[in-house]
Amino acid sequence: MQLRVVHHTRYDYQGEVDLAQHMVHLSPLDTPCQTVLSHQLTVSPEPATRKQQSDAFGNRRTFFALQAPHAQLDVLADSLVETRAPQPLPDSPGWQVMTWERVREHFRYRVQAPYDPASEFLFASPMVPKDGAFSAFARPIFTAGRPLLDAVRALSSHIHHTLRYETASTEVNTPALQALEQKSGVCQDFAHILIACLRSLGLPARYVSGYLLTAPPPGRPRLIGADASHAWASVYLPWPPEAQSDAGVSTGGTWFDFDPTNDRCGWGSPGEDYVTLAIGRDFSDVSPMRGVIQGSAQHRLEVAVTVAPPDELTGTDVLTC
Repeated sequence: MQLRVVHHTRYDYQGEVDLAQHMVHLSPLDTPCQTVLSHQLTVSPEPATRKQQSDAFGNRRTFFALQAPHAQLDVLADSLVETRAPQPLPDSPGWQVMTWERVREHFRYRVQAPYDPASEFLFASPMVPKDGAFSAFARPIFTAGRPLLDAVRALSSHIHHTLRYETASTEVNTPALQALEQKSGVCQDFAHILIACLRSLGLPARYVSGYLLTAPPPGRPRLIGADASHAWASVYLPWPPEAQSDAGVSTGGTWFDFDPTNDRCGWGSPGEDYVTLAIGRDFSDVSPMRGVIQGSAQHRLEVAVTVAPPDELTGTDVLTC
């Protein structure tokens, strides 16, 4: 499946901004389930400095600086991605032996133990703290001897059915604990809660930002700019010794994606209609756009996102916020 993703951000300032520096995560990743065919980032006014680089998690990010007064800022990211259907979660006996306790023990500190890069996703992060409320929420599902993937799938489904998806019930900086206590939130909150629950049990989990293709109502045209960014989580599973020969590997592991907002999961992506943008410890690592300015702090922000097959979009469609 080919998907075109257009993410348009516009700032209108009440006065002029003299200087500004911004960092954006708006370039999709190449993954086993997707290939980036093209990507273009347009910034207006033209930055004095612009640099693209990879961050600590392998995401593509762009830094740009504006050194002339401006009253408006437009950032348009236009990407074409080819996605592939993910593999289903494995359920063979070789994978079933990887219980959640066995995975937890794999990451327990041992002298001279080999380093596993997934270990960096075990610890608390700015928006996903360690708290007993998360382990209390998850522990009834993580019964003794339960295979990790089966338990995580059940926990993700439990979040989907227990918490209310409620637009504007939280803000971009709402802590995961607050969302859990009020039992409502948006996709970012659902992902943070799932990650917090897994980390509270000693299991590595990471935040995934991206997009999801949404279908217009029957008989209605697609509304340009009416989509939104999406978020989900992924959990790491070391390769079980019993499955290493079948997979053709001897060490390592892999990540499995779970979307508690839509109760979907898959190996490498929750589905072919998902586009992975960036990964991190939580949202604060992969905010689509952040920055600092000198000048007018009062502003109006508009964000328009469109995710659609490329033949449904024209060049003029995507330029209106």
